[in-house]
Amino acid sequence: MQWIAPSEKDSSTDTLENRLWAAADQLRANSGLTSAQYSTPVLGLIFLRFADTRFAKRRAMLEKTAASSRRGSRMDDPAAYHAEGVLYLTPNARFDKLLHLPEGSNAGKAINEAMRDIEKHNPQLAGVLPKTYEIFTGTLLKELLKRVSEIPATIDYDAFGRIYEYFLGEFAKTEGQKGGEFYTPSSIVRLLVEVLEPYHGRILDPACGSGGMFVQSARFVAEHKKNPSSELAIHGQEKVADTVKLCRMNLAMHGLEGDIKEAITYYEDLHNSTGRFDFVLANPPFNVNAVDKERLDAEVGKGRRYPFGLPRTDNGNYLWIQLFYSTLNGNGRAGFVMANSASDARSSEQEIRKQLIEARAVDAIVAVGPNMFYTVTLPCTLWFLDRGKQKTSRVDKILFLDARHIYRQMDRAHRDWTEGQIGFLANVVRLYRGEEPDFTLGGAEAEDKLKEVFGKKLKFTDVPGLCKAATIKEIKVQGWSLNPGRYVGVAPGEEVSDEDFKEQLETLNEELETLNAQGRELEQTIAHNVAEILE
Repeated sequence: MQWIAPSEKDSSTDTLENRLWAAADQLRANSGLTSAQYSTPVLGLIFLRFADTRFAKRRAMLEKTAASSRRGSRMDDPAAYHAEGVLYLTPNARFDKLLHLPEGSNAGKAINEAMRDIEKHNPQLAGVLPKTYEIFTGTLLKELLKRVSEIPATIDYDAFGRIYEYFLGEFAKTEGQKGGEFYTPSSIVRLLVEVLEPYHGRILDPACGSGGMFVQSARFVAEHKKNPSSELAIHGQEKVADTVKLCRMNLAMHGLEGDIKEAITYYEDLHNSTGRFDFVLANPPFNVNAVDKERLDAEVGKGRRYPFGLPRTDNGNYLWIQLFYSTLNGNGRAGFVMANSASDARSSEQEIRKQLIEARAVDAIVAVGPNMFYTVTLPCTLWFLDRGKQKTSRVDKILFLDARHIYRQMDRAHRDWTEGQIGFLANVVRLYRGEEPDFTLGGAEAEDKLKEVFGKKLKFTDVPGLCKAATIKEIKVQGWSLNPGRYVGVAPGEEVSDEDFKEQLETLNEELETLNAQGRELEQTIAHNVAEILE
């Protein structure tokens, strides 16, 4: 199925976040600083503006209360701010003070001290905030402070979060491969979240980057009229110390707190996570090699982190997949991004995939087209696990959804999904599950497209070129493949695209190589048997 939404590139140029980014990027271009040197300190200033706005509103309320109270003022009591989820700022850490530093002041030193002050009075941010502002010139810092001050104090807190996320995404583009390590495009994350529906419970991202999975989960809860802070218990692991800081700052920007730890997840389970989580969301690094499997031996076996065994190939994909599965409780759901190659991988990886399918844990697989990520052009696959599906009528089925030809072209090199497209895809999964559609995201656009495809009564059915609920028997016949292209087919009247043809040719070539290998083994066996008879 093809659904290419019109680009909104031109209409977005006058948004606040776009104007701020254009100004900040222009300043960087003239500074001699690399994007890596520049990005976190700029995010730190946006964070400070946000913290200052919330602080000022809370201080005004305390001032008003003090005027009518006999107890005295609590305006300078950090606890009075923390009780409302607001960061306490000393006079030296307030945005206006830094914006209006006297001529000749050392702005870098002043901002570094402000960040240290914030950490001192708000222990949850200890060691998190950037303190490298002295590598910036005073002129550059004053210009940046002036630009960030253009964020109106009157905008809502979610708007601050969107600005922060927008800058994260733009920095990810400019930092290339390194950017992809800490940022997953928001449209991918939103689809993962919409399908998982994390209304309430413990949530884990064991490769959490800058925390986008948590932010979108919280947004989902808020859009459904609940308080994310009381509904979600956030846990994460991330191997890069600076990215852990970025994540904790991102959570704080959205009024969230989480238990985010620095760890290499293959080897370390700092949350004692096996069987404990309601939701797992992740975009792990693909095709990682050189994992020290000897360190994993004690974690292999039923009820452990790697219940289906270790793959013999030097590739970490099926280590990640097992970690996501083993982390879930009996009703837990997982949604994660995975390399296409994992869907059809052979040998020991095929055996692990077979066990996972036979455990009735795989619920849905979504094929995603190229250019959806900032750092790689390759297509990918979204996997959804549901350990609670064993109690449902779909226990012996898996939904395959082909979304490769559903997208919006952002620019020549990048694609994303509109809210309507995300809502449509998520509701295809809901129909398959027998759930009521939810058009909170996507609204009328998603609803109209769903009715166009599935009829006004909105009942799931296989749609060639879009979706198929395949049985375990059908999947066994296909060599336990989880490649949607093998099941979904092509819509009537549509031609096979170059991408589809290439994928089909690769699949046929893999099958031919397997048959050739089996043929060679059979030749050797026959030759050996004949030789024995002739002796």
